[in-house]
Amino acid sequence: MRIIVNIDVPELSQAIEFYTAALGLKHSRTLDEEVAELSGAASVICLLQNASGSNVASTLSEARGYSRHWTPVHIDFVVDDLEKATARALGAGATRESERIEWHGSKCITFSDPFGHGFCLIEFAGETYSENG
Repeated sequence: MRIIVNIDVPELSQAIEFYTAALGLKHSRTLDEEVAELSGAASVICLLQNASGSNVASTLSEARGYSRHWTPVHIDFVVDDLEKATARALGAGATRESERIEWHGSKCITFSDPFGHGFCLIEFAGETYSENG
């Protein structure tokens, strides 16, 4: 099974600039001038241009907004060097939201992108979380 990650953004060119600069992703192609496909991660990431205030879904009354918001789903980007990745993300316009947290063989820092989406940069000592804290 493959996973494609979709991220709603209000302005496609600004989002392409942020995600390629902050995470080193590559802008692979643009579809219908509203979807930008990014490669370079374990999953394809698509940036979907949707205006602020547009409907989220026909069954919901909630409208899209791009100020900082909370969602129970976010993306963790696994990096080889947390400090270098942090500097790169901040330089691209991310907002740091936490100090470094160490947990079960991992180091993690939380951020938000310029569009209000939260994400984490995480560095593992091994392949993933260790059994011992």
